[in-house]
Amino acid sequence: MPTLTVNGKEVTVEKGSTVIQAAEKLGFDIPRYCYHPGLSIAGNCRMCLVEIEKFPKLQIACHTQVQDGMVVKTESDVVKKTREHILEFLLVNHPLDCPVCDQAGECWLQNYYMKHGLYDSRLDEDKVKKSKAVSIGPTVMLDSERCILCSRCVRFTDEITKTSELGIFNRGDHSEIGIYPGRELNNKYSGNVVDICPVGALTDKDFRFKCRVWYLKASPSVCTGCSMGCNIEIHYQLERKHIAGGDRVMRFKPRENEEVNKWWICDEGRYGYPFIDKNRIHKPCRRVPDPVSKDGQKDMSPIPWDKALDMAAQKIKEIPKDAWAVLASPQMTNEELYLAKKVFGDTLGLAISLVSPNREGYSDDFLIKADKNPNTRGAFELGYNVLKTQLEEMVRKAEAGKIRGLYVFGQDLYEFLKPETAEKIFGPCELLIFQGTNWNPTAARASLVLPSAVFAEQDGTFTNFQRRVQRIFKALEPMGESKPGWEILAGLSERAGRKLSYKETHEIFDEIAAAVPVFQGLTYTKIGKKGAVLA
Repeated sequence: MPTLTVNGKEVTVEKGSTVIQAAEKLGFDIPRYCYHPGLSIAGNCRMCLVEIEKFPKLQIACHTQVQDGMVVKTESDVVKKTREHILEFLLVNHPLDCPVCDQAGECWLQNYYMKHGLYDSRLDEDKVKKSKAVSIGPTVMLDSERCILCSRCVRFTDEITKTSELGIFNRGDHSEIGIYPGRELNNKYSGNVVDICPVGALTDKDFRFKCRVWYLKASPSVCTGCSMGCNIEIHYQLERKHIAGGDRVMRFKPRENEEVNKWWICDEGRYGYPFIDKNRIHKPCRRVPDPVSKDGQKDMSPIPWDKALDMAAQKIKEIPKDAWAVLASPQMTNEELYLAKKVFGDTLGLAISLVSPNREGYSDDFLIKADKNPNTRGAFELGYNVLKTQLEEMVRKAEAGKIRGLYVFGQDLYEFLKPETAEKIFGPCELLIFQGTNWNPTAARASLVLPSAVFAEQDGTFTNFQRRVQRIFKALEPMGESKPGWEILAGLSERAGRKLSYKETHEIFDEIAAAVPVFQGLTYTKIGKKGAVLA
């Protein structure tokens, strides 16, 4: 393991490490455009040039491997002067688009120019004109004039997706990024090229001109689109006056985690955020006869939370225990699943089953998994039967008229089952209680609706298919009068005669760690932002 000196500080790194990696270990940020830790080294932007003693000229830090005794300077006068000239060349043909560019506020050209730029340019030449605002696929727009030819996007499609839609065409200052003839950028991970583009050349159609980035806040979380549990950042805006349409969540971005998704997320997860703000259930509701309707049509009427929970507890007691079916969901957090079993199984004495609200879908050998639920593994580790035979048994029981009460967590049985099968369940059912986040046909059919918070509105944990427990963090306040699922269950338990003293979700998780052997020793602190694997 070689030891080197960077800006007067010594550091020991693994053999084969580069100068840029050694500098990062000491906290020195060497500017770069083409270098990305998840891609091969191109070394074409020259922004990371550093001075190394006994080397005749400056060296690129992204490619130069460290040697024992090496002495590196990243902020010497000659290095600073070289950076100014490199930025001057990169900006020779760059358009003055900053006021209208959607990358403004997170553009590396802007940031580096303010820190390292030569403010009085020596060049006064006509700029080379290139194509602007060209759609190159369903999700991405290309502005060739802004491109600095770092080649990150080309390497991503060659090395990560292996779909090779992008290339560099023409020569000299007429070189530009483009799509190969007859192709379009339409792979399952296309949105990542926008993340890794350091300038405004590639922009996201979904986010384009929706919100300026300085209005955004970011919160770490986990994607709920499949059992991989990719680490993400939720970018959201609390000041609704700045947002067209009033939506709070503006976009999802990947969050680095070497053990899970590295630096990437799939497009399905990236663009799967609208349900957080759309079609939400805002208040507890009960179904009552509509006095205006002559044909006895029923309608939903909002009621206070206390009355809703009182009604739920009372109705649960009125129907015999063996005539109840409680359907939990692998979309629920570990804390909610544990509490659901404790309340319905231990306190109320009802049988609780796990039903997946999502059919198995497309999968690949990279990030996308066929199981479209974030916590199937967590449910299994908490003692739930995750086999589909349980659902088949419930359907047979319903067809025989043995189910009079149904408590559903979030699932739309009309979508999951065939409509005629769902009707066989709902038909003889006297009471349907729906606890979930968004309106769907099952919620609309319910006798009582209890609105719960989405994953972005609460703390908790999911366990991905690797058995890695990962935290979700509360970014937003629950919409309307909705509550975190664990709070609803605690309120129901209290009315059933067993008061639970939880004030925060970490208290529930601590109880899980004490009660379930595979979770033993884990705490929210140990899980952190990167997750921890079960014993």
